[in-house]
Amino acid sequence: MKRIQEKLQRRARRKLRVRKNLKGTAQKPRISVYKSNKNLYIQVIDDLNGHTITSASTVGEFKDLKVSAADAEKLGEALGKKMLDLKIQTAVFDRNGYLYHGVVKAVAEGTRKAGIKI
Repeated sequence: MKRIQEKLQRRARRKLRVRKNLKGTAQKPRISVYKSNKNLYIQVIDDLNGHTITSASTVGEFKDLKVSAADAEKLGEALGKKMLDLKIQTAVFDRNGYLYHGVVKAVAEGTRKAGIKI
């Protein structure tokens, strides 16, 4: 149990270290990624107004996707298309304390593939 708590504390420290330098605006929002063992959630957030602009997850319309790198890239592309429909061209990527590899990296590459500049 102690090992799990230490792992969560390390992620929280990384999260704060990354988040203090990232701010999302309406023109350049923050893309936040959260992953659990079963689902993947991506949000596009405007920090100045404090609201979510758009989102995509494996819970809603993409239920058939799993938490894998290939499916994460598809989910990132879908989010990128939603952002382009809202006329959002650029964004900052918030990895939310996770290491930048695997699923998190695939989400970033998928949004780039859709045409969003990160």
